[in-house]
Amino acid sequence: MSLYKSQTLKIYNSLSGEKETFTPINEGNIGMYVCGPTVYSNVHLGNVRTFMSFDVIFRYLLHLDYKVRYVRNITDVGHIVDDVDEGEDKIAKKARLEQLEPMEVVQRYTVDFHDILNAFNFLPPSIEPTATGHIIEQIEIIKTIIDKGIGYIANGSVYFDVVKFNETNHYGILSGRNIEDMLANTRDLDGQSDKRNPQDFALWKKAEPQHIMRWPSPWSDGFPGWHLECTAMSTKYLGNHFDIHGGGMDLKFPHHECEIAQNEACTGHTPVNYWMHANMLTLNGKKMAKSTGNNILPGEILTGDNAFLSKAFSASVARFFMLQAHYRSILDFSDEAIIAAEKGFKRLMEAMESLKGILASESSSLEIDTWKQLCYDAMNDDFNTPILIAQLFEGVRYINLLKEEKETLNIADLKSFTTVMQAFVFDVLGLEEEKVNGNTDKLEGVVNMLIGMRKQARDNKDFALSDQIRDQLIALGIQLKDGKEGTTFSIQ
Repeated sequence: MSLYKSQTLKIYNSLSGEKETFTPINEGNIGMYVCGPTVYSNVHLGNVRTFMSFDVIFRYLLHLDYKVRYVRNITDVGHIVDDVDEGEDKIAKKARLEQLEPMEVVQRYTVDFHDILNAFNFLPPSIEPTATGHIIEQIEIIKTIIDKGIGYIANGSVYFDVVKFNETNHYGILSGRNIEDMLANTRDLDGQSDKRNPQDFALWKKAEPQHIMRWPSPWSDGFPGWHLECTAMSTKYLGNHFDIHGGGMDLKFPHHECEIAQNEACTGHTPVNYWMHANMLTLNGKKMAKSTGNNILPGEILTGDNAFLSKAFSASVARFFMLQAHYRSILDFSDEAIIAAEKGFKRLMEAMESLKGILASESSSLEIDTWKQLCYDAMNDDFNTPILIAQLFEGVRYINLLKEEKETLNIADLKSFTTVMQAFVFDVLGLEEEKVNGNTDKLEGVVNMLIGMRKQARDNKDFALSDQIRDQLIALGIQLKDGKEGTTFSIQ
């Protein structure tokens, strides 16, 4: 039996503002679309957190034995500076400033995006389409919206008529806004715009003579609007009605609101059952922004080459840190917080290593099935990774008790416990054991030699030398632990 049949998953739906029991459109199959990056610069750490949230969601759905088609796009055209309809395309602007072809910019930062996500152990999506690869589909959607009387042409550009759409639908349903308030709080058009109403948004923009990125269309040589591309790619690969659409909280309005409007204008029904939004990441209590200098790139965490952290941290430590907060909560990144996360991560990894050496007993003194379901309950409650991590540390406590022979597990329970720990730590959370290199091997050899010298000193009742070795190792951040099987060490 598929695992999802025995678990009740609840997802917080941004559309309803409530946690809802998840029921896929087609049993056993899930279509999930997540808005990907605009590839005009190095991927932002806040973006990494968003994509990590959906990576864990993807992993858990797979763990539950769902067949998932996960689509995450690449925006390589049409994203205007400041996310408005007037101005310059972000990629075209970067190309002009650096005197490059736009696709050189796209290639450079797409490679960076993939490199960073690979370093953080992300699973690749099922499909990763690009906006430029779907111009034809976007033009066809625009034609449909015009035919429905909700799109209008103005000087070679095409706009979505929000007021007309709102006569029969609700523009603002996702963000909880209404058109009357939006229009009342927007300045009047100054005569320089082709829009009928300030809230109307571009479906197609006529390219100015200096604009590099342009395609032929029935209306002009130009480029598609930013909101349109996700409608085109999500519906092409997932159909006009699919299960989950995700992205950052900042995309709820106007991007996702516009997507809903475009889809409903074309099909007459809502496109997505569950809208999911990940919250933002701050740095030292302030919004991350390049303009203020309060910014750190993901790669700079791994190298330590930054002004905010006292040292470099591994990708798994950074991943573990981010997953200690719920995806819908604001998370503050700081040196103190990630140092604390590193200690917790090492405790978890040491326990996972110790678990390999635990032997089964004839009977069990621990209630594994109850603990196991608590792990599932955490993830079933809107993918609550911090509660899951708390349960995994209860598992760490079990491991230490088993190691000290204060508790026991029979063969079946030990196998079940090991399987669940490994599944949630490595498969669902996507954590990785620290890579061992030659220098680590040499360090381990030196420490083990000192442990041997300390044992010999203790056997000779030279406790002064024994304590001196222990204390000097502690001063270097190496903690010794004496047990029935001998002495082990951990690096703090």
